[in-house]
Amino acid sequence: MKRFKKIFGYTLLVILVYVGYVFVSTGYFRAIENTFDGTIEREIVIAGAEDIMVIPEKGLALVSASPRKNSLDVQQEIGGLYLMDLNSNSYQVKKLTTDLNKPFAPHGISMFMTDSTYKVMAVNHTTEKHSFEVFKLQDTLLTFERTITNPALVSPNDVVMIDANRFYFTNDHKYVDGLGKLLEDYAGLALSNVMYFDGENFIEVASGIGYANGINYDKERKLLFVAAPRNFEVKVYAANEDGSLSFIEDIDCGTGVDNIEFDSEGNLWIGSHPNLLAFSSYAAGNNEISPSEIIKIQYRGTGDYTIEEVYLNDGTQMSGSTVAAPYKDVVVTGNVMDSHFLVLKPNK
Repeated sequence: MKRFKKIFGYTLLVILVYVGYVFVSTGYFRAIENTFDGTIEREIVIAGAEDIMVIPEKGLALVSASPRKNSLDVQQEIGGLYLMDLNSNSYQVKKLTTDLNKPFAPHGISMFMTDSTYKVMAVNHTTEKHSFEVFKLQDTLLTFERTITNPALVSPNDVVMIDANRFYFTNDHKYVDGLGKLLEDYAGLALSNVMYFDGENFIEVASGIGYANGINYDKERKLLFVAAPRNFEVKVYAANEDGSLSFIEDIDCGTGVDNIEFDSEGNLWIGSHPNLLAFSSYAAGNNEISPSEIIKIQYRGTGDYTIEEVYLNDGTQMSGSTVAAPYKDVVVTGNVMDSHFLVLKPNK
């Protein structure tokens, strides 16, 4: 009987420690106070604008959006890519994929300028398979070119193009269902990775990441930044000529970082989830709202960086923020499931 009680006691202790770890490591106890020194310039009615990229030389923003209100796992495959005019007072929006004749639920996006046109890639999640859809953007005309798929696309989240043929992307899970996925989500099992496509082959170049999410490349410094929201950190790598990565350091962000964008000075702007459990419940349809946070990171070099909280909200203005794309004096902010997204104007 004493042996049974001892085993039961140890088991209970392990469970309590695990539960405590989950609550602490996901930001459950963090106090959320609505903080933003600025104004909301515009509310844009497009559902599920998960990723946004600014084309600064054109004064435009490319928006990747999919209606996901019912569930993140039941993507409705009626999403699209949109172009928004950042220089018009009304922030006029045009859907670019109206004539795309295939199921399309875009997630992460990337662009690369070639002469007077842009190559565009979008992660596509459909009920049949994961893929990358490749387009050409000329002025305001988007033309579909091809689909890329491969077994290496286990659970693709975001992509960044290095040139017209090469790119990196993140798989946010190693396991897509069952106990493995559960342990990745809640136990913080770091099994996701970064893949590199050299124009012919898919190569794993980084692994052991806690939910690899947003990814972006600083071509001036040849640095690759990868968001690991489950660990509340941004991982920094040196990108080598052969596409391999050399790990530099982790930036402790204190929030569930998502997509990464740059401003004109090379600072990182990141839409984030300060409470991952609240976000998980919101994504499952159990909570009406989920907190949002936007941070700015000035990364000067190894161990030399500054993190600034730009926006924090309990979810009443915007839930589940995923991206913050700066342009001049405004920031275009996207999210996972809201029926709208916000254009913010921070005070200087």
